[in-house]
Amino acid sequence: MSSDRYIQRYDRKGLFLPHLSQFPAAVIFDMDGTLLDTEAKHGEMMAAASRNLGWPISQEIFLRMVGVHRDENRRMLAEEYGPDFPVDQFYIDSETMFEAAIENGIPLRPGALEIIAYLHAMDIPMAVATSTLSPYAERRLEQAGILPFLQTVVTRSDVERAKPDPECYLLAADRLGIAPALCLAVEDSPIGARAAHGAGMTTIMIPDLLPPTREIAAMGIAILNGLSDLQQRLGNLER
Repeated sequence: MSSDRYIQRYDRKGLFLPHLSQFPAAVIFDMDGTLLDTEAKHGEMMAAASRNLGWPISQEIFLRMVGVHRDENRRMLAEEYGPDFPVDQFYIDSETMFEAAIENGIPLRPGALEIIAYLHAMDIPMAVATSTLSPYAERRLEQAGILPFLQTVVTRSDVERAKPDPECYLLAADRLGIAPALCLAVEDSPIGARAAHGAGMTTIMIPDLLPPTREIAAMGIAILNGLSDLQQRLGNLER
């Protein structure tokens, strides 16, 4: 399993902190909240769209939607607000507002371009495994200047089962031609981290809107503060 690639140590809160013992053969990133700083903007647009429709959703409900594919979120919204909630119009409006908000530039997580350039210079294959549908995922990665550096992009359109099922990560590793156990996965949400861990990959969670949980720590999933922290730790390794 992936945890044997770490020397285990813990912070004062008992969360697992990593010390990588070998360089990964490939790196597979989540997209929203990991490379792209888009989760908060999605939340803003969803809140505005729901208010405009007269069905304001709370921050608590939005946080329950983070890292979860739309099909499951649609079911959750129906359960929470009832069958009259205008879910189709809600998604149409929020997506229209989101696309307008990023038209002039898509925000990146700190250190995103730097670690992509670093891994590219090291000739490390890279992929993205995201719950976003195609072609939206590829379009956003291209807009961010990241797409040319990736060997493959696995979207929700490519798999039958969404995260936390590991299918997207397993497919990414298969496309790269690299065993999952030799891959490093980078995620921002507990659901995504569970998916990567389930694929048998060394997994690092760099939290965005959601904090790590004890469940995540118990799995041996590493917690880091940012992509620059990850790059620094990778730089200390011999290939």
